[in-house]
Amino acid sequence: MLTKRIIPCLDVKDGRTVKGVNFINLRDAGDAVELAAVYAEQGADELVFLDITATVEGRGTLLELVRRVAHTINIPFTVGGGISSKADVSALLNAGADKVSINSSAVRNPDLINELALEFGSQCIVVAIDTRNPSLNPSPVGRDSASPSLRGEGLGVGLVHTHGGRKPTELHTLDWAKEVEERGAGEILLTSMDADGTKNGFSLELTAAISKNANIPVIASGGAGSMVHFYDVFTEGYADAGLAASIFHFKEIEIPALKQYLHERGVPMRMSR
Repeated sequence: MLTKRIIPCLDVKDGRTVKGVNFINLRDAGDAVELAAVYAEQGADELVFLDITATVEGRGTLLELVRRVAHTINIPFTVGGGISSKADVSALLNAGADKVSINSSAVRNPDLINELALEFGSQCIVVAIDTRNPSLNPSPVGRDSASPSLRGEGLGVGLVHTHGGRKPTELHTLDWAKEVEERGAGEILLTSMDADGTKNGFSLELTAAISKNANIPVIASGGAGSMVHFYDVFTEGYADAGLAASIFHFKEIEIPALKQYLHERGVPMRMSR
């Protein structure tokens, strides 16, 4: 059985790590390079770096910061934010990233997924899906855009959002997840905007709905607040990886203790020697 992965996420704004609730009310969480080094030392399986304002500000990812992080760690490193071309991906991989994460640019131009997968290999291409449940957060955009068979009534699968969660689209999450896989994505980074930063647990029905319909790994993001939440997302949500930010940044949960907890409960983990 494949091991499950624990992935800290560095949401970066102006070169600093930040964390908010439901994608807003950001607060400083420390130096990105220092945090990356700590997580690698603690046994994190991978690291995700998201330049959360690059798309909104219409610029590329902070390449020099990517270089510094990559130089500091020895674990797989995914970078996202402001990526919209093969040149962007090439620059990030040359700066030390192992994978790239695309979101807004993929929605705007779905063919980009095909192009990047063909050029760099699917193993390098992560498609991030930020989703919000319109029944919890009413929006006039695309409420009935999905086909009835994929609408997922009651599952909270919701609608895809872009630009750091600021812009709702008419794309239904299940439809889009299937499309990005067919276009060559190697992984899906699935974030529940409703759960993000709440520490009330991952959106299990959402994650299970996507994971059960996907033939590529699904990284669950949004809502982690305790060790049991990770157990739940692996056993009930069928996620391949669990991603979190503030609980790691503010030392509410230590990665070695989390891995030991999951290992003792039968979740396959890569354990440090």
